[in-house]
Amino acid sequence: MFRASFFAACLVVAGLGLAPSAAAAGPPYANCKEAHADGASNMTPDHPGYRSGLDRDGDGIACER
Repeated sequence: MFRASFFAACLVVAGLGLAPSAAAAGPPYANCKEAHADGASNMTPDHPGYRSGLDRDGDGIACER
């Protein structure tokens, strides 16, 4: 019984390291106003803050200035 409980506890602790962080929960910017306030502009798809919803003209660059 002790082994089973110990094994289960180890799995729970190991699983905590696999949980996604709060930062990965959603897009960092709801709109370009937020991005600009954070100093982000002209974001390309390789930028962590980029999402297609921020690219108004569909040219691959979000929150252009």
